[in-house]
Amino acid sequence: MITTERPRRAERSLNTVFRRLDSGQLLLICAAGLVAIAGVAHTAAVGLDRTEIAVGFGALIAVGELARLTMPGNREVAPIGAAAALGYTLLLDLSQNPLRHSALQVVAVIAVGMAAGALPHLAVGRPPRLDAMARRLLTGALLAFAFRPLADPLYLLTKPPTSTWWPALAVMVTLIAITLLIDVLIAALLRAERLRTSFRVAVRDEVNMAFPLGAAVASSGVLLALATHSMDLVALLVFAAPLLVTQVAFRKYAGIRATYLQTVRALSRVTEVGGYVEPGHSRRVSRLAVAIGRELGMSEPELLELEYASLMHDIGQLSLRDPIPGGATVLTEPDQARRIAELGAEVIRQTGVLDRVADVVRRQCDPITDDPPLSSRIIKVANAYDDLVGPSTDRDRAGAALERIRLSSGSAYDPHAIEALTRVIDRGRV
Repeated sequence: MITTERPRRAERSLNTVFRRLDSGQLLLICAAGLVAIAGVAHTAAVGLDRTEIAVGFGALIAVGELARLTMPGNREVAPIGAAAALGYTLLLDLSQNPLRHSALQVVAVIAVGMAAGALPHLAVGRPPRLDAMARRLLTGALLAFAFRPLADPLYLLTKPPTSTWWPALAVMVTLIAITLLIDVLIAALLRAERLRTSFRVAVRDEVNMAFPLGAAVASSGVLLALATHSMDLVALLVFAAPLLVTQVAFRKYAGIRATYLQTVRALSRVTEVGGYVEPGHSRRVSRLAVAIGRELGMSEPELLELEYASLMHDIGQLSLRDPIPGGATVLTEPDQARRIAELGAEVIRQTGVLDRVADVVRRQCDPITDDPPLSSRIIKVANAYDDLVGPSTDRDRAGAALERIRLSSGSAYDPHAIEALTRVIDRGRV
């Protein structure tokens, strides 16, 4: 019974992964699969050049995949594996002997190492992000096909009479920079398709959130290649330790962010448990607000702040002696709604670390003429819509609610947020 449960669990996990893939991800995975098959087939036909080196770097790549982590924004990364793949790609010599492993051999080593590192996760029902693995393999292959044909000429420049590493370093840095740029563009394309956001916003988020880690990994890969030139395979052990420490720090940071969000979500349920708002109201408003913010081109840090604020936008209702029927603040007097927002902001401010979120919550009921933050205006629109529609999926009811919000008197709601909400609802993104 035990021996059959794990394969079944792995099969179910893979089926779930494939069902969640969109067309761009499937295309990327197919391309990476073809490149991997070509690399493995070629290497199997001609044999490994310097087997011990390939095995050493392949093992480090596998360790990196085994220790992969998910960063904020649901980005799966494997810094150790990526640095090892870069190091193997950029190797010029070992013990003063030139290395002539081909780009296809590099692809084969990366692919086998990644697969070996992913198998333990798959066995326990934690399937890897296939699109993330495919992207790492393809960017590694692009660098290999660009750099390996230049390896012999660059190696000759490092030997007498020239004995200089500057041309090799310049080529390495240039090709890595181009590869990082391509990786950012591919990631942005996938993110824009998956989240239905604009490509420009997706590129900006990838540059701000993922590029710094990519630059650090690239630097580690170059240093690993240069250190292996002087220290042979001992460099793998020497560099593995600081890379592991760095990865532990990244994992702790990602864990703190995840715990933060879980805590905020738990706090948002207090109003539901107490009967102040309808069940699921805070989560629905949060999803809707984030979708509107993404439609309006907000950056990823701004969306995270918006998610926090929208989850806790009604927490001020805990101070009411008599709950509002259904918790629908859209049906209350403006003064009472503003008082609820101010009380909620005070509660959030007591945490000492969410002052910006508290300000967003406090100003969610301000008129547009007072120029409240965009996040506050979005929450006001999302909250009004959910107060009127709730969990219903009836299109007529949704249309009536949108029309009521659009025709509200004065400057109650931001017209740009209303139009973004309309587009989100029309596409059925929430």
